[in-house]
This record gives sequence, C-alpha cells and structure tokens, in this order.
Amino acid sequence: MSPELHNLIYRSALLIASFLFLVGLRGLSRPETARRGTHYAAVGMLIGVLGTLFHHDIVQYQWILGGVVLGTVVGVPMGLWIPMTKMPERIALSHAFGGLAVATVGVAEFLHEGAAMSRIAAGAVSFEVLMGAITFTGSLVAFGKLQGFITGKPLTFPGNNALNFILIGVAFVALGLLVRTPGDITIFLVICGLALVLGLLLVLPIGGADMPVVICLLNAYAGLAASASGFVLDNDVLIICGALDGGSGILLALIMSKAMNRSFGNVLFGAFGAVDATAAAGGSAVAVREASVEDAAELLKIAGSVIFVPGYGMAVGQAQHAVRDLANLLTANGTRVKYAIHPVAGRMPGHMNVLLAEANVPYDQLYELEAINDEFPQTDVVVVVGANDVVHPAARTTPSSPIYGMPILNADAAKAVLVLKRGMSVGFAGIENELFGLPQTQMVFGDAKATLTKMAAAFKGGHG
Repeated sequence: MSPELHNLIYRSALLIASFLFLVGLRGLSRPETARRGTHYAAVGMLIGVLGTLFHHDIVQYQWILGGVVLGTVVGVPMGLWIPMTKMPERIALSHAFGGLAVATVGVAEFLHEGAAMSRIAAGAVSFEVLMGAITFTGSLVAFGKLQGFITGKPLTFPGNNALNFILIGVAFVALGLLVRTPGDITIFLVICGLALVLGLLLVLPIGGADMPVVICLLNAYAGLAASASGFVLDNDVLIICGALDGGSGILLALIMSKAMNRSFGNVLFGAFGAVDATAAAGGSAVAVREASVEDAAELLKIAGSVIFVPGYGMAVGQAQHAVRDLANLLTANGTRVKYAIHPVAGRMPGHMNVLLAEANVPYDQLYELEAINDEFPQTDVVVVVGANDVVHPAARTTPSSPIYGMPILNADAAKAVLVLKRGMSVGFAGIENELFGLPQTQMVFGDAKATLTKMAAAFKGGHG
C-alpha cells in the first residue's frame, strides 16, 4: 500500500473519529441521550485506533496485537463484573492506568530519541511525563480513598501546601532546563520523580467530600498528558482526544466546585484554605424522631406526591433497584413520583444518574436541582435515601457553616420527610444535619436496601 493511501486512510479516520467524539459529548449532556452518546464516542475511538494503525510510523504489529489481547483480558471482566456502585473506584483506577500509559510513552520516546530530539519535542515529552505521572499516583490515592483503605479525611502536615508549591516550581524549572538541553537524563529523572511525589502530595490532603471534583481534575490531567503524547508521536487523534478530555475535565471540575461551594484552589492544592470541619461541628446532638418501616409505609400510602432524594448511602447499600420497586408501587397507587438529583451526590459526577439508569428508572422522572427545587413546598413526602450534605439547610441559613452557600435540595420545605440512614453519622462536611431534627422529619434507621424492601412489603400488605 502506498504512503499516500496510508495517509488518506489515517486522515479520514481522524476526521470521522473527531466528529463522533463531539457528537458523543453532546449526547452526554442529557440523561436520555447519554447512552447513545457513549456509543458514538466508543465507535469514534475504535475508528481512531484502527486509523492510527495505518500511520506511516507503524511497521510491525506484534506488540500492538499483544497489547490488544492484554487490554481485552483485563478490560472486559472489569466492565462486566465491577458493580455500578463501584464506578467511582473503577474510574479512578482507569485514570491511573491512563496516566501510567502516557507517562510510559514519554519515557520510551525520550530513551529512543535522546539528545536528538528537538526542544519542542523535549518540552512535550517533559509535560507528558509530568502530567501522566501525577495522574498515575494521584489516581491511586483517589482509588484508595474511595475504596476505604486510605482514610477519606484530609491527610496534611505543617507546610504541606508550601512544599507542594515548591515542588511544582522545581518541576517546571526542570522542564525548562530539559527544553534548553534535550537529552539530559538526570533532569528527566528529576521530573519523573517529582511528578510521582506530587501526585501523592496533591491528593492526600483532599477530603472525601471533594472526591467528585478530584475525579474531574484527574480526568483533565490525563487528557492533557494524552494531548502532549499526541504532539510527541505526531498523532492527531491523541491531540484532539486529549484536548477534549482535558478541557471538559477542567470545566466540569469548575462546575462541580461551584455546585459544592468549594474554592477551586482548595481542591487543586489540597488543604489550601481548608475549613476545620471539627470545629464547625460543635454543638449538641440533633434530637430526632424515629419511625418504623410500617409507619413510613402508612405515610406513603396517603401521599399524593413523593420525591426521592438519592445519595451515597443508596450507592453503598446498592439500593437503587429497591428504590425503583417502591417507586413503582407508589406510581401504581396513583402517586406522582419524581427523583431529585443533586450534581455532587455520591462520589463522582452523575453517580446517582448512573445508578438509577442501571435500575431502569425512567429518565423523565429524574430532575436536576434547578428544575425541582421549587416543587418541594407542594410535595407531600420526601424520601431521603442516604443523602446528607446535599439536603443540609445550614447551607442556606447558617453563614458560619462550612457548607454555607452550597446549592442544596430544599427537602426541608416538604410537608413530611423520611430519612433513611444506617445511623446518625455526619456527612462528608463533618457537621450534623439540621434537617434530621425538624418537626416534619422522621428517621428510619437501617440498611437502605433492606429498609426499602420492607417498606415495599408493608405498602403492598396494606393494599392487598
């Protein structure tokens, strides 16, 4: 096959793949088109990979075939067997693999070219390795925090941020020196080491409450590293994919920070300006009214409208199917049922949407915060399933609260509130929830899945 035909196939695949990526991103903007958007993006990636195989620099396919086999052996079981409740952890692990992959490509390119590489190539390789290694170790820490074998509390030490700023400065000085003297192995190794350490130091000080934003940031880091890898390898698909990934990740992190009323600098640099949640949590315990499963079922029987507010507790209890089953019973009883989705409920952006879609909850019952907040005062019963900070009234009423100003779901405005929780533990913000002590609120303690199943049984028992 002639080089001209190779180039034509490669460029055509690039054009088609880029178009499908953009269409896929557009589809992800709405729940009802998200699945189709994912399929478009997946087909685009397949076309991009196949088109890249026609690049003129590829002359042997043995190692590529081995990588395809190994990736399939690892990827297919991960996709099939990891439950939807573990999606945040799986995404963090995928980011780690992605960061390691692009960093490895940068190392290989540096060792291959050495002093022969241009200054532009040296800069691209340095940036690729820097961002890739930060993504690798940072994502492993995020995975550990999400999985629970690393504490979700911020891990800090005196001078934490000062050290981070110094290391970032040293890393970029080293990057500049390598651009000036391409091929210097000592400087390159310094960049690699600093990047690996920075990934740890930047994510360890970040608390579990900020993990949704951290995941977005790590996604952006991986995208920027991939884009730099595209410049190194002269691969336009990588440049475009990486730029889309990096840009969308940063925008999403900014949006999530605003939704959580978090300073973006707080999340970007860990403990920078962090709030002392322990001090903010002072005061006496909230006095609550406990209800039995049967009491809750009786309340739901007479409700004309019900809004479910899912949270991380639903994910932990894998209760999304039980929520759907109870909602179906309510709908059959003539009750109007809706779901209120907070943008930062759970451990990753869209966490609740993913779980409810997996349980086949109709898309037209899912409402974002802005679309449903005005309906709470007219709602008979709100059922809070494992949510905490996203329904905390202090975000509106208490200027001294660490979550003051954070947009919340106005569950406290409803006529009655049922809160399903294992116990009275505080949310990620570390403060007691005033909603639990309001006169219209009743607490139903226990595992979310078991509680909802019993409530559905009690509901059917009264309608048999």
